Amino acid sequence: MPRYLTVGAAQSGPIGRHESRRDAVDRLIAMLRQAAAQGCDLVAFTECALTPFFPHWHIQDPLELDSYFETELPNDHTRPLFDEAARLGVGFHLGFAELARENGTTRHFNSAILVSPAGQIVGKFRKIHLPGYREVHHNHPFQNLEKRYFDVGDLGFRTWRMQSAVMGICICNDRRWPESFRSLALGGAELVVVGYNTPLNNPDHPEMDHLVSFHHQLCLQSAAYQNGMWVVGVAKAGEEEGVRQLGGTSIIAPSGEIVALAQTFEDELVVHQCNLDAVHAYKNDIFNFAANRQTQHYQAITGQTAAIAPPLTEENSPDASPS
Repeated sequence: MPRYLTVGAAQSGPIGRHESRRDAVDRLIAMLRQAAAQGCDLVAFTECALTPFFPHWHIQDPLELDSYFETELPNDHTRPLFDEAARLGVGFHLGFAELARENGTTRHFNSAILVSPAGQIVGKFRKIHLPGYREVHHNHPFQNLEKRYFDVGDLGFRTWRMQSAVMGICICNDRRWPESFRSLALGGAELVVVGYNTPLNNPDHPEMDHLVSFHHQLCLQSAAYQNGMWVVGVAKAGEEEGVRQLGGTSIIAPSGEIVALAQTFEDELVVHQCNLDAVHAYKNDIFNFAANRQTQHYQAITGQTAAIAPPLTEENSPDASPS
């Protein structure tokens, strides 16, 4: 019998700075209930789903900045979401800003968790590929200060078995790097959730503005096909605090085809029944890693060691990258 997982990709409309955590959680619970009514087994919420995307503005007060982070989950604000998911028997993915106190050190991460239908946290991922810059760009209409506000994720690309599927997570800019999905595929991932807050324009490269949606879908569709996996891309959409967000929440089959796509820039649930066994034709044949990958030849076919570019720094970087 085929394995089916009905997935609800829960796009978020804008969250204003005046909105409380409870306001945001109430909206998530509404979509969770809608998803349960439509037979969803798993609901995917977006990156930093509990707050507006605060890296888009300059925050100078450390206490104000920390107010956007969660020190634990569930907490008083989010417990109703966990409890309702357990009552409904629906698993979920949730992106959030994490303040972690570990080994005597306080660190800040852009994180996401997988939660079982019983309301238990199964796995956690911390965003690895941080876009943007550390210093404020006063000539920009909005900021992209993820490198200032977040630490690079330290948990690696892991996979977890939940609801009969092997699942993985990456966040926003991670999707632009092929090794993100390839690492998850090597871990057996059959379904990967990608939450993102992506502006419709890049102040450093306005000539690319018309390509924002194309580049986004190119990343997700090629990743799904080349790694034989379902990809669930979940957006923050609409204009939030003056920043126009891409939206375009979608569910993509292992064939690379978009099988479900959001039609609005508001809170919207996109649903598809995913046949998890559809990955086999790609994983076991076309992209059978064990049979077809020839990693010993990847440096250079001439036999010479391939040149490796030095890591970018604040000095040699163009100091800009899309979200």
